[in-house]
Amino acid sequence: MRVLLAAINAKYIHTSLAVRSLSCYAENTLSQRNGSSGKPKKPDIDFAEYTINQREEDILADLYTRKPDVLCVSCYLWNFRQVCHITENLHRILPGLPVWLGGPEVSFDAENCLEKMPQITGIMVGEGEQSFTELVGLYDGVAVPDQEAFSKVPGIVYRGGDGQIFRTAPAPLLSMDEIPFVYREENLEAEDIRHRILYYETSRGCPFSCSYCLSSIEEKVRLRGRKLVAEELQFFLDRKVPQVKFVDRTFNCNHSHAMFIWSYLKEHDNQVTNFHFEIGADLLTEEEIALLNTLRPGQVQLEIGVQTTNPAVIREISRTMKLDVLKRNVAAIKRGGNIHQHLDLLAGLPGEGIESFRKSFNDVYAMEPDQLQLGFLKVLKGSAMYRKAEAYGITASQEPPYEVLQTPWLSFADILRLKGVENMLEVYGNSRQFVSTLRFLIPLAGTPFDFFDRLSDYYKKKNLCGRNFSRLERFEILRKFAHGELLGRNPDDPDGRNTQDPDPTEERELDEHLVFDLYLRENCRNRPDWAGEYDNSKGLFREFLHQFFDKQQAGGFRSMSNSMHGELFYTDIMQTGYAEPVFIVFDYRKRNPVSGNAEFKVFRLAELQ
Repeated sequence: MRVLLAAINAKYIHTSLAVRSLSCYAENTLSQRNGSSGKPKKPDIDFAEYTINQREEDILADLYTRKPDVLCVSCYLWNFRQVCHITENLHRILPGLPVWLGGPEVSFDAENCLEKMPQITGIMVGEGEQSFTELVGLYDGVAVPDQEAFSKVPGIVYRGGDGQIFRTAPAPLLSMDEIPFVYREENLEAEDIRHRILYYETSRGCPFSCSYCLSSIEEKVRLRGRKLVAEELQFFLDRKVPQVKFVDRTFNCNHSHAMFIWSYLKEHDNQVTNFHFEIGADLLTEEEIALLNTLRPGQVQLEIGVQTTNPAVIREISRTMKLDVLKRNVAAIKRGGNIHQHLDLLAGLPGEGIESFRKSFNDVYAMEPDQLQLGFLKVLKGSAMYRKAEAYGITASQEPPYEVLQTPWLSFADILRLKGVENMLEVYGNSRQFVSTLRFLIPLAGTPFDFFDRLSDYYKKKNLCGRNFSRLERFEILRKFAHGELLGRNPDDPDGRNTQDPDPTEERELDEHLVFDLYLRENCRNRPDWAGEYDNSKGLFREFLHQFFDKQQAGGFRSMSNSMHGELFYTDIMQTGYAEPVFIVFDYRKRNPVSGNAEFKVFRLAELQ
């Protein structure tokens, strides 16, 4: 009896923890059970991973070629449409193949899913390890289990012989130590996942009750034992896995658990692996912050859900968050300069209109995160928000990802406006390729939100939306936007529109900010016309090389010019306070592990003479 678990991931670099966990738990449990009964020791369980970017017909062909006797598919927001289409066509080809679904997309609406999807045999509800194991054991003993047999499997919703739908009692929650570690040395090679993102969990459940989130359904938090965690972390460290993402919800809700893991990572750092954690920043203690500030730059990145800074909205969504503490702790982590911080905002929450969201955006932008993600409320089945949506008057898409369309506080036009802000934020803010230029331009627009909002309007006005542009073209567009919309503005004009000739000093300063950003990320070979001639900088760069490197080190001007770049700046874009021009050298051999930008050093001209 061959059982196949299938996952359709959002990207190739992602891996599915779910199918691996179900497979490992079932293999371990059934091997022990079968060993004592004389059956073949190891059940025939395999899994296959695909991505949503693959053609559905290719996934269908691969599933057919694998010839499973039972197929189980993991369902999420991002893949459910493909799952529906593929299983429907697979049923036409193999009408006798039992197909089971599991995952959050079907767990909270299982009966309705079965009614709409006649090709599906049943659904595993909630945590699937025990349900899947019992199903495998059942099919291994009986080719076509009957209703009585299914009724003994915990945590499933299934279709009886007469088409009637039944639900069994939930499976009891497992201890975290009962869940096997899913990665093995041979698997890393055979599955070619060593250089992909590996997902790992040391806890399940969340102590909070945010109404938009499914994690709030299980308030009890179960922790994995420290001995197991240490062994498993060492597995990743020994193999120098590039990135491990913890899927624990509010990772630091247990102080001693978080301190143990962060301390272990500090003591056993391999100088390579990055660990990603989703945390509550307002829960961080001084002890935790002090420890985090000592970690290797780039060793850890933190994802922090803010969602809104409106106190009334925070209360309305049953969120527990001390905003003043969160701000203070985010600032303390930032001062360490060694950790990438990713802060989230959520548009469409009940009680938050466009002006309130504008303030939330500006508040979070002022915290200077390395990335600010502007997301949109998803009204998820099973969440408290789903139950309250009608009472709130929230309209959301009826298809995955169930994203908000409008609310009594936010019109569809407002949503579209925020989508434009989101796009510009991704291109010009979160890319971290325009940091200096944005620092100069945003005050001219008024606020960060106003800047990205006006830039979005400019893209629409110039028919630039939806097109792919090169990096240099993005610089050119930003420069034209600044010249046409921000520079030379009349300060008495409430709209801040361009009503007078641009100030040449501002124009020059803008270009120098752009040049700085242009070379901060990479040694640009195609110097744009607006960057000016390079002759003066080239001579100073030669002086720099002769003064600070001997010939053997430098390897000649041509060789060093590939790994370094020097640029003369006439305006004080670095706010050094120097009245005279400065020379900045960018060193691409050394990069900031948090931002990815080149290291640079500022020289006064007297230092190069």
